[in-house]
Amino acid sequence: MLTTMLQMGLLIAFGSLWQILAPRHIPALAHRRALTDLVFYILLPALVVDVIWRAPIDITSMKISLIALSGLAVSALVMSVVLRFYRLTGTQKGALLLAAVFPNATYLGLPVTNQVLGSWSNSVVLQYDLFACTPVLLTLGIMLAHHYGADGREVHPLRELTKVPPLWAVTVAIALNLLDVPRPEIVHNTLSTLSGAVVPLMLIALGMSIRWDTMRLRILPLLLPVALLSLMVAPAMALWVGHALAVPEHIGTATVLLAAMPTMIFGIVICERYGLDTALYAAAIFITTVLSVGSLTIWYQFLPAV
Repeated sequence: MLTTMLQMGLLIAFGSLWQILAPRHIPALAHRRALTDLVFYILLPALVVDVIWRAPIDITSMKISLIALSGLAVSALVMSVVLRFYRLTGTQKGALLLAAVFPNATYLGLPVTNQVLGSWSNSVVLQYDLFACTPVLLTLGIMLAHHYGADGREVHPLRELTKVPPLWAVTVAIALNLLDVPRPEIVHNTLSTLSGAVVPLMLIALGMSIRWDTMRLRILPLLLPVALLSLMVAPAMALWVGHALAVPEHIGTATVLLAAMPTMIFGIVICERYGLDTALYAAAIFITTVLSVGSLTIWYQFLPAV
């Protein structure tokens, strides 16, 4: 795992370096948005359709969703209690809640589990994220951001769900799966070719999203509970729920690793849109991503071998 994380780190570092070395005729932010849009609107939906079309969808899929939801719930509950002991603005509270609750299950979880567990884990990642994390983020997460945010814009959580191409892709893929529609080889090869670019581009985009300028010593006490919840408490909850639901050992290992991922990158977009403290959220991404190199290695050594 440590070797894999270091390899991932090199691609993330390349993305971070690209913020400095990117050609000046296009702003670095435009480079990042173009890359993330390419992944979000084309490459990731292709991966979703290719994987879910032939993935086993059964009671285990529901268990994966329940494991993910349990991690989100315990993180939200504990962080809400912790924030009562801090004197913070609403925008800071909203940013810290989002940072503590939602893991980077796709943008980092997909490449990590793919490398250490194998390509079979892609199905678990997509079900974990698209059947639980993303719908909750785009409904309850947006309502939370609206409550604590500063811009006061009207919120339509269900409308937000219709704007997520991977969710449309998973709906189509589930229909194809349940109807047992044959997957032509040419379609599979095309989707597989597009999917092959997802992992490296996700990691580069992750590096381009990390903002070094947001790190300040004075905010470290605020980030400590976020890191503990994201990297230790949520995966411990996933481990316990997985045992309680008697999920297969290899599925349990994958879900614990996904629960142990650092703060979700996509939350930056929500912070910017609803007026939360984007700099604080970006700092949470940075610190949890750095610490996850060690925490994920520990979890992987602790979990049953797959």
